[in-house]
Amino acid sequence: MDRRSAAPWAPAVVALLTVAWLIGGLVLLGWMFALGLEGWADQHSNQGVGADALARKANVVLLLLAAEVVVGPVVIAVVARSGLLRRTAAVYPVIALGLGALAVPVAAGAYRDLAPPPPAPPPPTRCQEHSGGDNRCPGG
Repeated sequence: MDRRSAAPWAPAVVALLTVAWLIGGLVLLGWMFALGLEGWADQHSNQGVGADALARKANVVLLLLAAEVVVGPVVIAVVARSGLLRRTAAVYPVIALGLGALAVPVAAGAYRDLAPPPPAPPPPTRCQEHSGGDNRCPGG
């Protein structure tokens, strides 16, 4: 078993990265809250013209938040591993997996809303012969 001690810079860098990760998550949550208030105000002003743009912004923020809550602990774990902080390097991937399990469905829904599938092709508009030799136009 390797008994080398941790690098002297490692605890401080891991602590700073953890604080930055938490502040980043709070900033994104605040942004999401602000978008919610803006949507509420738009809905109650009887205009409703910015609903699509607000939904798009909210989905982008959700994707950013999902990426931030998963990538942040992974980066911290890599730094902790390189600084020989073994327990810290083991805890942060577990945090990333737990938050990732929660973030994947949210991110999938946000991505689906940002890139909806193409609409179905319209039905034919000209008369077609149907089974039984009938060539009347449907509906008339």
